[in-house]
Amino acid sequence: MGVHDHKKQAMLPVRCKIVTVSDTRTYETDTSGRWIREQLEQSNIVVAAYEIVKDDVFAIRQAVQSVEQVDVILMNGGTGFTKRDVTIEAIQPLLEKEMVGFGELFRFLSYEQIGSAAMLSRALAGSMNGMIIFCMPGSTNAVRLAMEKLILPEIRHLVWELRRQ
Repeated sequence: MGVHDHKKQAMLPVRCKIVTVSDTRTYETDTSGRWIREQLEQSNIVVAAYEIVKDDVFAIRQAVQSVEQVDVILMNGGTGFTKRDVTIEAIQPLLEKEMVGFGELFRFLSYEQIGSAAMLSRALAGSMNGMIIFCMPGSTNAVRLAMEKLILPEIRHLVWELRRQ
């Protein structure tokens, strides 16, 4: 069975949690989190939860480990190269399987838009406790790129693959 056949079978309900990692954003100023929510709702994907957490390893881990009945966690922020960017350090050790193609493709597509600065992104995805987790940069342009080109086209297929194991 090919990937197109899999996608046809994968038309199942999906529940997501959005986590914005930021020391400065609020629910009123979180344009990236709001944009993710709007896109999910337009795609008939349930937003089961949404929260903003500080750039702190323990806060980030608590946000993803205290989740119930969610298929996908969509994180934005904290994936850069500064000392405060700790999303990858918080999430990578928790992953059962890493989806290396997500980071590779994200940086490739990002390079086409912003050039060599794309190498500073540490975008990451993988599976954890029966869920798929995506870690994207926090800028709205980066979120838009990841969601439109990579996540939304595959989200149901990925959940279907994870469930059939």
